[in-house]
Amino acid sequence: MNDIFILGIETSCDDTSASVIKNGKILSNVVATQKVHEEYGGVVPELASRAHQQNIIPVVDAAIKNSGINKSKLNAIAFTRGPGLMGSLLVGTSFAKSLSMSLDVPLIEVNHMQGHILANFIEDDGMTNPEFPFLTLVISGGHTQIVKVTNYFDMEVLGETIDDAAGEAFDKTAKILGLTYPGGPLIDKFAKEGNPNAFKFTKPRVANLNFSFSGLKTNILYFIQKQEKENPDFVKENLLDLCASIQFTIVEILMDKLKLAVQETGITEVAMAGGVSANSEIRERFRKTEKDWKWKAHIPKFEFTTDNAAMIAIVGYLKYKQSIFSDISVTAKARYSL
Repeated sequence: MNDIFILGIETSCDDTSASVIKNGKILSNVVATQKVHEEYGGVVPELASRAHQQNIIPVVDAAIKNSGINKSKLNAIAFTRGPGLMGSLLVGTSFAKSLSMSLDVPLIEVNHMQGHILANFIEDDGMTNPEFPFLTLVISGGHTQIVKVTNYFDMEVLGETIDDAAGEAFDKTAKILGLTYPGGPLIDKFAKEGNPNAFKFTKPRVANLNFSFSGLKTNILYFIQKQEKENPDFVKENLLDLCASIQFTIVEILMDKLKLAVQETGITEVAMAGGVSANSEIRERFRKTEKDWKWKAHIPKFEFTTDNAAMIAIVGYLKYKQSIFSDISVTAKARYSL
């Protein structure tokens, strides 16, 4: 069998990324982050698309050079079609289509969320690939879902957030605490030195396997406002314990729903995916399920959890093997469900 080389391109939000994969193994994975959004406390779509335009050529060039192959060896170009910011997606889509035409190789569209899930199938030391069927807890800045995966391209959403995603919950509560953007990693950092049981926050009651985080955010906001009336330095004096307590509550909400999903489906092969799965507490709690609940747990390496093109390349590789290609008329989709 001849080697298969796929170039993956990811531009769904504020990271420009390109990756080359050979038969399921990553040869290169280049990510250019955008610092311009930090002063605004969140991603500014117009600035994001402009930065992608500046970054995409050097990023793709670096990915190909780092892979050690010539672009003439590429068998196909895979790209993120959606979901994401339309301006950002258009940059990646247009570039992928142009490169596909110039090299005369197939074009492969990829659903960003499918990429997160199938990142679990990248061949890498220390990673175990899940067996079908399995459940995936997908947690990112814009999505929180429990997905049943029957095969590579047969996925069913069993539950999802009805308002904010877990990543939003981390970032918005961090903003309440006065932390800089992105606040999620800072909460994770400070939580390591705090007491997770110092403060109790309400866990929302949501039917079935769905999630809700907006109520928790409001509960935290009102609690902070009340405490600061009595002590203006409350947050400063209790920051570590607040971060630990907030993180503990969010992780509890996620794990409670995942445990319910396992009970309802009987599937104990479980994976994690998405940028928020980089959170150290979530990863630790998830790994403990193998011992505590006898699950078989799978977590991608850190560099494959946040937005990156390696996850797009692995889906491209899997689709290429089944000759699932896209027409050159394909367009970006800001909303693109599994």
